[in-house]
Amino acid sequence: MKRKSEVPANGSGIKERTIVVTGAGGFIGGALVRYFHHKGAAKIRAVDKKPLPEWQQRVPGVESLCLDVSIEGNCIRACEGATEVYNLAADMGGMGFIEKFRIECLRSILINTHTIEAACRAGAERYFFSSSACAYNVELQKDPGSRALKESDAYPAMAERGYGWEKLISEMFCQEYWAERGLKTFIARFHNVYGPHGTWDGGREKAPAAIARKVIEAEYTGAGEIEVWGDGTQTRSFMFIDDCVRGIDMIMHCDQLVATPINLGSHELISINDLVSMVEEIAQVKLQRRYDLTAPRGVAGRNSDNTMIKSIMGWEPSTPLVEGMRKTYEWIEEQYRLRQAGTKTEFPAATPDLGPLTNLEPVQARPMVMAPES
Repeated sequence: MKRKSEVPANGSGIKERTIVVTGAGGFIGGALVRYFHHKGAAKIRAVDKKPLPEWQQRVPGVESLCLDVSIEGNCIRACEGATEVYNLAADMGGMGFIEKFRIECLRSILINTHTIEAACRAGAERYFFSSSACAYNVELQKDPGSRALKESDAYPAMAERGYGWEKLISEMFCQEYWAERGLKTFIARFHNVYGPHGTWDGGREKAPAAIARKVIEAEYTGAGEIEVWGDGTQTRSFMFIDDCVRGIDMIMHCDQLVATPINLGSHELISINDLVSMVEEIAQVKLQRRYDLTAPRGVAGRNSDNTMIKSIMGWEPSTPLVEGMRKTYEWIEEQYRLRQAGTKTEFPAATPDLGPLTNLEPVQARPMVMAPES
């Protein structure tokens, strides 16, 4: 029998749900915890393997556990009594990390394997898996002007080595848990999430944060130049964090999307060269560019085809890149200044009440179609 669990898309009944978020000490997981807290969720369990003082965000009043969810027993503890489980835990970073540490990325399969099993045994009604556009066939991404990727482009499979293949097989796990065990699973393929409170240095940061930091460093040190990985022609789309957490919530509560991978990303395509120019304009500086052609650069071009999400949700991520980058730049600049002054800023003991995420007006999903019982 399929489990019965119809949750309204408008968020009613949220106080009664026990929401578990893994990877909550990281960028997206921490933002998702804050998002649900401000929506009125009373029972949130935030889980991450990092020591609590090193979490990027912590929300006062939320149960926060330091557990490594690549270990089965820890997943059982994390999922106790869960109504909804959001699995955002993974060992990953920007292109420099995922190309160098493929084994670590592949080992994240243990996280999803143990977490989805624990969620199923705990009687959870819904399970969310954060997949990635890295699951798409790399043969379709060899040109900066490549067409936007639609959901069916993951097959025939030729994902990015390491990280992309882990995401693709974890998607299959989610689909089979619905088919065989009746656990409603939801899968979003993220396209390059960025924003304040994300990693901005140390090797795991992604392009928007890395470029913002490099421009800030050049400005404050007077270096007058910036290093760009590759030749700068590679193209990407970047999704602001507010759009990401809203999209996660909407996808998780749309029964048309049970066990169905869907893109969650902006369709606003930009080259790395143009992204550097955008950040220069925000900073009101002009720098010389030094291109490192030996550095990791990833695929030549990748964009999100949002036809499916617009058709089902009547919505898509829409924060303009320049708007999101301005907020991100200002936050990273503040962190940089504090660090230069000798203040440790990256891992607050408890994030102050930051208020609700911006630009989160209610969006009504299209009518849900319930999956048939069997």
